[in-house]
Amino acid sequence: MSAEPPDPHRFADRHLGPSRVEAAAMAAAVGFDSVDALIDAVVPESIRSREPLALPPAASESEALAELESIMAKNEVRQSFIGQGYHDTIVPPVIQRNVLENPGWYTA
Repeated sequence: MSAEPPDPHRFADRHLGPSRVEAAAMAAAVGFDSVDALIDAVVPESIRSREPLALPPAASESEALAELESIMAKNEVRQSFIGQGYHDTIVPPVIQRNVLENPGWYTA
C-alpha cells in the first residue's frame, strides 16, 4: 500500500479504489492487520512477482484526453449501411417463439 495521501486533483485518487483508511478497515474486518498481510496469507508465493511492473507513470485527465483525441482523429467517418434495405417481413411463428421470445436471450 502506498503511504502517499490521496490527491483530490488526480482522477485515480478520486475514483479508483478505497482510501488507506477504508482498506485497513476492510482488512481488519476479515482478521488482518493490513491489506499486505491479507495478500501474504491468500496469494501463494509461487505465483507472485517480486519485480515491479514496468508501467509508465499515470497520465493526468487532460493528458489522457489529449491522447484519446489524437487516436480518435485517425478514425475515418464512413457511411453506415446498418439497417439499410430492411423491408417489413413476417417472422415465422416458430422463429418468433423459440428465438425472439426465448428468455434465454435476454436474461442472465
